[in-house]
Amino acid sequence: MAAHQVVLIPGDGIGPEVTAAVCRIFAAAQAPIQWIERQAGVAALQTGNNVLPAETMEAIERYGVALKGPCTTPVGEGFTSVNVALRKRLNLYAAVRPVRSLEGVPTRFENVDLIIIRENTEGLYSGVENEIINDVVMSMKVASETACTRIARWAFRFATRRGRQKITVLHKANIMKLTDGLFLRCARKIHQQEYPNIEYQETIIDAGCMKLVQDPTKFDMLLMENLYGDVVSDLCAGLVGGLGVVPGANYGDKGAVFEAVHGSAPDIAGKGLANPLALLMSGVMMLNHLADARSDATCRQVAERIKAAYNAALKEGQKTRDLGGELGTEAFADAVTQRL
Repeated sequence: MAAHQVVLIPGDGIGPEVTAAVCRIFAAAQAPIQWIERQAGVAALQTGNNVLPAETMEAIERYGVALKGPCTTPVGEGFTSVNVALRKRLNLYAAVRPVRSLEGVPTRFENVDLIIIRENTEGLYSGVENEIINDVVMSMKVASETACTRIARWAFRFATRRGRQKITVLHKANIMKLTDGLFLRCARKIHQQEYPNIEYQETIIDAGCMKLVQDPTKFDMLLMENLYGDVVSDLCAGLVGGLGVVPGANYGDKGAVFEAVHGSAPDIAGKGLANPLALLMSGVMMLNHLADARSDATCRQVAERIKAAYNAALKEGQKTRDLGGELGTEAFADAVTQRL
């Protein structure tokens, strides 16, 4: 089978470094990928484009799959998040964050194996804000039956395909009775009418966060609206070693974007210190997606080889500094390629 054309967005800060490391590992593993490089974020602004150039969007729409490094988002001012814009414009309504314990990365808990499913287009996180009068601003939490039903069905279907046993919906419907209430009603309906074989649970989000840090092994899959998913997925990452060891993916009906979920870390950019593992793990998710979507067994085989290689490296103590090791970006990439 011919190589799959995939849009590559290096991103900002440490993005180009970790992206280059991942591309080198993919080449060593003989992944059947042809990279189509495009820009977004500050890197795009520096070339005279806007933060999400038309040519980048056109490429993702054409090829259907992208791997994206971290893009800088200003805090409290400046341009809109590239991530939010991508999800909205491509209708990437399902965010998936697998969170698993890794041998060689010691944490408080062992055997953590969670999958967070997040509705990706609505809620407070969508950034619908305005100024009502001087010194009074408002942020709107929008929920629709269409989007709530769509993500619930997607989550239950995903659970079935992956052999997952239970879905827990985290919510605040005791207070936000209309928006979170709608989310719950849609999830219940899909469970009862289409997937009664999957165990179903509802937990108020603050209590759920407490239970997660007490014993995350009691959970299997978590389903929630946009902002809750953003917060809880980072909380869960902290249970297994941080954002440097968890991948991320955003799925729609016509495409998918895989990304490192950590920030662009401009303070260490260019120093060769960044951990490329999160983007590498996202790349493995991308290969598995291509294997399923395009019936390419080679992608699955390469994904398994890369996963086995980075697991072996971590187990043998070959880690970057954020994980308690001594390796830099390139040295970690070397450690992985040597174990392919």
